[in-house]
Amino acid sequence: QERLVESGGGLVQTGGSLRLSCKVSGRTAGNYAMAWLRQATGGSRDLIASVYWSGPGVFYAPSVKDRFTISADDANNMVYLQMDNLKPEDTAVYYCSDGNHSGQGTQVTVSS
Repeated sequence: QERLVESGGGLVQTGGSLRLSCKVSGRTAGNYAMAWLRQATGGSRDLIASVYWSGPGVFYAPSVKDRFTISADDANNMVYLQMDNLKPEDTAVYYCSDGNHSGQGTQVTVSS
């Protein structure tokens, strides 16, 4: 069974950067793509970016487009989310997901 573990969250000031990592263990043959989602307090868990393990094609939600970059390291089963120009509204728990599983999440807090 797949296990996903996120890391890299923390407290950062507005305009700062963070890089989130997601380690995928027990990756299954049917796992073709990965995604990052986020959930603010009291809000829904929303898809913000997705990427294929190999091949072109990425998706970004309008709220993060041009500020966040998703990438996947197929050889090492790692997925990353580079977050630049962070804003207070980016404050949330961030989760990686294969569409069926997600990890425990990592907290990102952006102070104004």
